[in-house]
Amino acid sequence: MSNPDPESDSEPELSTATLTALQQFYTEKESHQKAFEDLKAAAENDFDPDSTEIPSLKYPLSMTAFTEDWNASQFWYTTATATTLAHNLLQRTTSTTRICVISAPSVFLQLKNLIHAGRVQPAQLLLLEFDRRFEVFGSEFQYYDFREPVKLPGALRGRFDVFVVDPPFLSEECQTRTALTVRWLARSWEGSGIGGVGGVREGAGGGKEEGLKMVVCTGERMEGLICKLYKKVGVRTTDFVVEHAKGLSNEFRCYANFECEEWKFVDGVVDSG
Repeated sequence: MSNPDPESDSEPELSTATLTALQQFYTEKESHQKAFEDLKAAAENDFDPDSTEIPSLKYPLSMTAFTEDWNASQFWYTTATATTLAHNLLQRTTSTTRICVISAPSVFLQLKNLIHAGRVQPAQLLLLEFDRRFEVFGSEFQYYDFREPVKLPGALRGRFDVFVVDPPFLSEECQTRTALTVRWLARSWEGSGIGGVGGVREGAGGGKEEGLKMVVCTGERMEGLICKLYKKVGVRTTDFVVEHAKGLSNEFRCYANFECEEWKFVDGVVDSG
């Protein structure tokens, strides 16, 4: 029996608008992939201890080389937010200060940009991150899975002075396990001073040492838990607005144990237990 409608067997056609959108998507995907491959090639040279070539990483570094994976709960900050956080983490640092960035790669890149630009004293950086694309940064990268909070090289224990943390998931388990990682890595578990790297305390050798400097960026509904987990180091809710490059439906907060020009403490939930 013949088909009365010969056009019914034809392939469906996409609209011009849909074809244009698809072309734009694939063009952007190829552009991001090329940016990553270029960064990877340059980083492999720069972080190779045996390399005799001139450093070739192009600054400022940009997160455009790293596309977000929303299934992995990746939501990058805007450049302005990442730069503000990085700038304040670098205040009063020295060449011996160790800064640990946990699950916040956009801040890590801005820390590197500021240090490279010579606007601040250099500091030692380490990114703890699940996404192995960031392995391009060599010894400044450490693979990290919050589900195994202390499955890390023993040499890292008790070595870090400054932290910025953005746990990937808004769950009590993720937040608590990430806090355990921070405690394991921290050089001290003393609170920070209002405007500096930390409150001054007596060191083991009788000298003066400064306490931990801490910033946690996560959802507003985690406020009570964050204040409880980091109570000992004085973390409180601030008025700093954390912005994401592609927006985010969850209301975000910046929690810290110090104040600065860009943020002040606000009244919030403070655990009394």
